[in-house]
Amino acid sequence: MTDMDAYERPHVARLLGLLEEDSSMRIVAITGPRQTGKTTIARQARSRLEGTGRMCWYVPLDDPTPDESDAPGLLTGVEAIPAGSSQDERWLVGIWESARRAAARLDRGLVLVLDEIQHIARWSNVVKGLWDGDRRAGRNLRVVILGSAPWQMLTGLHESLAGRFTAMPTPHWSLGEMARAFDLTVDEYIFFGGYAGALATVPGSERLATWRDHIARAIVAPAIERDIVGLTRITKPALMRQLMDLAPRYSGQLMSYNKLLGQLQDAGNTTTLARYVDLLSDAGLVTGLSRYTPAPHLGKRSSPKLNVLNTALMTAPAGYTFEEARADRSYWGRLVESAVGAHLYNTRHTATQLHFWRDPPHEVDFVIARGPHVLGIEVKSGKSRRASGLEAFASRFRGAGTLVVGTGGIPLNEFLSLSADDWLEET
Repeated sequence: MTDMDAYERPHVARLLGLLEEDSSMRIVAITGPRQTGKTTIARQARSRLEGTGRMCWYVPLDDPTPDESDAPGLLTGVEAIPAGSSQDERWLVGIWESARRAAARLDRGLVLVLDEIQHIARWSNVVKGLWDGDRRAGRNLRVVILGSAPWQMLTGLHESLAGRFTAMPTPHWSLGEMARAFDLTVDEYIFFGGYAGALATVPGSERLATWRDHIARAIVAPAIERDIVGLTRITKPALMRQLMDLAPRYSGQLMSYNKLLGQLQDAGNTTTLARYVDLLSDAGLVTGLSRYTPAPHLGKRSSPKLNVLNTALMTAPAGYTFEEARADRSYWGRLVESAVGAHLYNTRHTATQLHFWRDPPHEVDFVIARGPHVLGIEVKSGKSRRASGLEAFASRFRGAGTLVVGTGGIPLNEFLSLSADDWLEET
């Protein structure tokens, strides 16, 4: 099993490319759900930069006394934070000014990495003003920002950051990455999912309880409490917590909002619940897929099909061991289908939409759509269902492609090795 910190995701090379090639000098924002390795990517890129002789400062904004070895010279001229206080806008400005002075002394300028940016209140307004000043002055200072929360929650829905930031998304780890880093088989990936940090701390199934605890306490709880409840306006936080407890149990199933409300203790309405599902999706936890229809507004009115975006969110609270999950054919079938849905959602391009299709008695597990390109996908994991859903789908939507994944079709490991858009273009 490989040390997680030693494994280098492709995003490291992409970040280095953005820092070298982006002539606009925009700030690079490393975005993505919790525990996808954003900090590791930034630190690995920093090591690579320093190996070429380029200075890079790494500053964790959740630490009032950063390590001088991560940013030599940073604290010179930066106002110290009194004991018991937290960082504020003035401290961020002080760091930036110190980086400006260092960049002016260096032939190749400076790269400043600001981690845990959400710890600075109103950080986006401060950063916008500082960046605008750097562009006017022509300073050779490149900035990378990271935050534990998803980008939309970090910036707010109404912030105007266009033209200043280049987003570098970091999705959940793929099968290929988990196999290379941890020697996972495809079935192990289906069960343990793509949280590398959780698996790195729990190398064997004998410590399954520790792995489950890591998923609950280090991933789900802070994603709900710090990211969703802490950074967005949530009128019913108890309802949000209950929804996250319940939703993974129904991954791979159609679930009406009224039926969901009937199983939740806190009062709410379908509009509130639909918004909360959208927030869980933004946080990289659970999404609600709408029914495919050429008229998108009609699909939005349908009951959603819930799908976890990392299968660990489904298996960790379920209590199954790996062997027990494999033996329960019904549960394993839903798990495989959820893994395919998570892979399609996490690897699709921004313009590519993921849906399901249902016209009783026919249904198709997933539909990928981008412009005129449409692909219906049926997932089979030893089940004896006929492919009548795909046949009806192809008959209804002329020109649409169809694909069977699993038993009798594309092997699961082969399917998970290509992105949603790769399959859309291949068929």
